Amino acid sequence: MSVLNVPVIDLEPWFAGTPEGKAAVARAVDEACRGIGFLVITHHQIDPALIRRVSEASRRFFALPLAEKRKVDRPRDDAVRGYSAVGEEGLSYSLEEAAPGDLKESFSIGPSHVPDDDYHRGPAAGAHFEPNQFPAGIDDFQEAYEAYFAAASHLASELMRMFAVGLGLRETFFDDKINEHISMFRVLSYPAQTEPPLPGQMRAGAHSDYGSLTIVLPDGPGLQVFNKAGQWVDVPHIPDAFAVNIGDLMMQWTNDQWTSTLHRVVNPPFDDAMKNTRRQSLVFFHQPNYDAMIECLPVCLAPGEAPKYAPVSSGEHLTSKFVKQTTFGGTKVSA
Repeated sequence: MSVLNVPVIDLEPWFAGTPEGKAAVARAVDEACRGIGFLVITHHQIDPALIRRVSEASRRFFALPLAEKRKVDRPRDDAVRGYSAVGEEGLSYSLEEAAPGDLKESFSIGPSHVPDDDYHRGPAAGAHFEPNQFPAGIDDFQEAYEAYFAAASHLASELMRMFAVGLGLRETFFDDKINEHISMFRVLSYPAQTEPPLPGQMRAGAHSDYGSLTIVLPDGPGLQVFNKAGQWVDVPHIPDAFAVNIGDLMMQWTNDQWTSTLHRVVNPPFDDAMKNTRRQSLVFFHQPNYDAMIECLPVCLAPGEAPKYAPVSSGEHLTSKFVKQTTFGGTKVSA
């Protein structure tokens, strides 16, 4: 029977390291990924003090005048680094669905301290290791962002190990496919709405994520998931807990046995001053190495069954999705 609501999973038994504890967590994660593609995790081992640091630094940045934020604008469509203003991205376009621009702004970074070698800087790397850019004059901004990226990377690697065990693979199966990951950390700011949204316009339109998994820390409600019964259901908001969802590449890896679920961030009631307030989310998009080939795992292919997807590299898949969301399906967005 499908999981119709997002489960809450305590990771403490996994990190305790006993075979029984790890197996129990992996089973729960596998069930969530097969049923709804989302889970909420507690005891994730990311320091609450680090969460506060990066959250506060982000609030200071988003409070700046637009002209100041524009100084660290995204450099180009295929390089998601720096600032993106309200309405400049349309997530629904990644699924070929037209809608007005999303009612959010964001600041994004990728890997830092990247080696100056051909793998990371050569033509094959494309924009996946594009240098980060940081605003000037905000204390602890760069340091907090880089520290959070490192902490989230470690948590993502542990989640990928849980995925492996849940799928019946050796625990380290994914390790060499994510050791040069091209992930992105993005803080999303959803301003209070001063005028009614356009028809179909949301804080974040319905979409699925692109990579292996996403780790989200929202500071309030509004995130919803489309379950297999055709219902939009709320993701439980638990202070200091993360929402985790799998992305399209993990669904392709598992030949659709796991679900990369549509989700969205809905608008607050426009005429309710208590609820129509600014919101912020910390979002870590985990993406395998750009040259990792995503093809059906043998454990996910029944005898006589054919893979549903052609093999694709992680980098190629990611670039095509980014360009659609930042150009609104092909039409260049003006600043």
